Amino acid sequence: MSTKEIIHELRTKHGMFQEELAEKAFVTRQAVSRWETGETVPNTETLKLLSELFDVSINTLLGSPRKQICQCCGMPLDDSIISHEADGSLNEDYCKWCYADGVYMYSDMEDLIEICVKNMVSDEFPESQVREYLNSSLPQLDYWKRRQEVSDGGRSEAVKQTLIAEINALQIQGMPKVEKLNALVGSYVDLPYRLPNGSTVKFLDENATYLGCQIESGSGGDRCFGVLADREFILVSTYGKNGEDPELILYKKRQ
Repeated sequence: MSTKEIIHELRTKHGMFQEELAEKAFVTRQAVSRWETGETVPNTETLKLLSELFDVSINTLLGSPRKQICQCCGMPLDDSIISHEADGSLNEDYCKWCYADGVYMYSDMEDLIEICVKNMVSDEFPESQVREYLNSSLPQLDYWKRRQEVSDGGRSEAVKQTLIAEINALQIQGMPKVEKLNALVGSYVDLPYRLPNGSTVKFLDENATYLGCQIESGSGGDRCFGVLADREFILVSTYGKNGEDPELILYKKRQ
């Protein structure tokens, strides 16, 4: 679609009249009308404002003229997985898994490769081929080219280590020590836990990015421990294959 069609569609989808959008975008109703007839296109600053207002990328507003990929892992980007800054604005360079709330999730390329391998290996693409591809493609991405320049001074690693220490201090029976935490998007790990009355409850924001991991049980068996955390809480559960029959072990507010 063209920019005029996209703006019209987003405005109507959000139930706005042209006057309402004009007020929120700090322009006149006539300006909005000209956007929607294709006479003009919003300037750069207005595009940024519209991006935040509708929670879509500027690339989407312009009709997706360029193919976007995450500059950390190489994943194709669309509006559903583009990362956010701490203030809620979009960062169109990264996916939710690699950058969240202003924090880079990976400082070690080998850690990222291990996570990607688990999700990319298939009958068509064996592990050796996936590793070869990642080892050749990741160093070409902007994040890894500019790793020192964009470094957060170890802030993201410090956050992970603090969380790991808090989780291990809980000394949950049967759960081995947590060694690493990875970025996990809520929609992929928001399991429904059954309450005593038979109903189920979920605890996560499916659009948010958390730190977590899956750990094989130290006592054997086919159930795993799942660990998730953010600034506000730590959640530990167990579940079977593919997240079946989840059981909540602990939900703890952080200090």
